[in-house]
Amino acid sequence: MTVDVKLDGPAPEGTKPGQEVDGSIEIEKLDNITYVGRPVFGQPNSTVSLFKVDPDGKGASLVEVRLGRASANTIEVLSGLQPADKVILSDMSAWDSFNRIRLE
Repeated sequence: MTVDVKLDGPAPEGTKPGQEVDGSIEIEKLDNITYVGRPVFGQPNSTVSLFKVDPDGKGASLVEVRLGRASANTIEVLSGLQPADKVILSDMSAWDSFNRIRLE
């Protein structure tokens, strides 16, 4: 996507008109939310089952997580996880019929 931007201040030293730059556009800033990386099948405003890793790291339990708004790499957690929880974000559909798995 190509967009035109206007700088609020002087251009950084060494830049030239028409020079290509990479950037990100902040549409909305969310404070005080819990979020995780986007799971393989995680869509905004949906409910997914994720394996939450046990505190000792030796196993994981299947939990239902309600998701909210999403960015390119992260997604808001509305319920089902706490800020310190660790989850498996990769495709675990082969183990959907299990409530717990052992990690090695």
